[in-house]
Amino acid sequence: MSRSQASEPARRRFIASTAAAAAATTIVPRHVLGGSRLVAPSDKVNVAVIGVGGQGLVNTRALLHQDDCQVIALADVCEEWDMSPYYYGGLAGRGPARAEIEQHYRATTPGYRCAAYEDFRVMLEKEKAIDAVLIATPDHLHAYVSILAMKAGKHVYCEKPLTHNVAEARLVARVAKETGVATQMGNFGRSSEGHRLTAEWIWDGAIGQVREVHAWADAGDFASGHGRPQGTPQPPGLNWDLWLGPREYRPYHPAYAPFNWRGWWAFGGGGLPDTAPHHLDPAFNALELDAPETIEATGPGLDDEVCSTGVLATWHFPARGRFGPLVAYWYDGGLQPPTPAGLDPDDPKQRLGEEGNGILFIGEKGMITCAGWSGMPRLLPLALHRSYRRPPKTLPRVEGGHHADWLRACRGGKPACSNFDYASRLTELVLLGDVALRARKQIKWDRTGMRVTNSPQANQFLREPYRAGWELP
Repeated sequence: MSRSQASEPARRRFIASTAAAAAATTIVPRHVLGGSRLVAPSDKVNVAVIGVGGQGLVNTRALLHQDDCQVIALADVCEEWDMSPYYYGGLAGRGPARAEIEQHYRATTPGYRCAAYEDFRVMLEKEKAIDAVLIATPDHLHAYVSILAMKAGKHVYCEKPLTHNVAEARLVARVAKETGVATQMGNFGRSSEGHRLTAEWIWDGAIGQVREVHAWADAGDFASGHGRPQGTPQPPGLNWDLWLGPREYRPYHPAYAPFNWRGWWAFGGGGLPDTAPHHLDPAFNALELDAPETIEATGPGLDDEVCSTGVLATWHFPARGRFGPLVAYWYDGGLQPPTPAGLDPDDPKQRLGEEGNGILFIGEKGMITCAGWSGMPRLLPLALHRSYRRPPKTLPRVEGGHHADWLRACRGGKPACSNFDYASRLTELVLLGDVALRARKQIKWDRTGMRVTNSPQANQFLREPYRAGWELP
């Protein structure tokens, strides 16, 4: 069994935690008010979920236990997904998700009904009471669905990576700014205490100037081999053409759906865009890693259809204000950075990251390491950890978690911490690693012109063609 199918303790803990909150308060769905798109403080946010496969169902369960929202509708291209071979477990899709939502709300509202649709476009047209949507489709649909929803005046929460290519990231950020809706990307560690402590310690000079960042993930082997597989009969209740969305038609195969689509360039991008928006995020924020000068990446088994099963990517950044030049490294597919000199790899107190995921900051005076998903920071060597006097907490904390942060923004609060302005830039940085990988050479990046200056071939990977009828709005 591959790592993509095996038990993943960190993700399982997150899945379990989202289902452990108190029951939601009963409300009656309201209709959209005239004027501002913001939801009145006295009202619940009426949310629709688009894509209720594994991660979509995880998000749905989190929303069910938020007191200031109610899930009133959902859309998924499949009636029922069998997720039992994967770490999500159980059943997902329209039928199971709708049953779970209705069971939850019927505890206090007998006869409660959640609208369910195969086509999210039909849902957005018909369900006028929707205030906001949560998007958990495969990556290749993120930009299309987000833009359609924002232009319809809906607040949007979209799973990571925000988009499938760099051009989409720029466009989604622009539409978010133009429409003024509340947005959030699903890199939930951005709302964590660990993320804020890491930034505060770095800004306090705990390890001096940071020279290197290493981040890694035990993920990436979603697909292998070369070329497309032969088509097989598609499962009953699945609208495969709708699942493909903007991508050119190809026959269904279980190698694509419901889970391993991340291993195919048409739909995902391998382990890098899957987990780097989580694990690189503390460095992106704390060290202002906006525009690299060069990017390069290598990995085995690279193919025009199939993503590499493991990637080593490198970004070189110039000096940035108070920060000096820096190199950031990414490892996935089981790859990890070497143990720095002076650390004992046999001492669990000197471990790097946690359970195959993490980040390591190497500075002039020491190191900071955190678990994946913006986990709590630790200083190394141990003498520094014991002697360092922690600074006051100066960054605002996020009460209630990542979804609550977004819901407050929907009701007129300050922008969510991973709003699309922030999330698009983080996504762009991550996706440039895949651009360099597919270009098979170090690339030089012109952020202002949004182009690779030393490889015309690489620029084709910054955007993609869309099937007729699926052009971006």
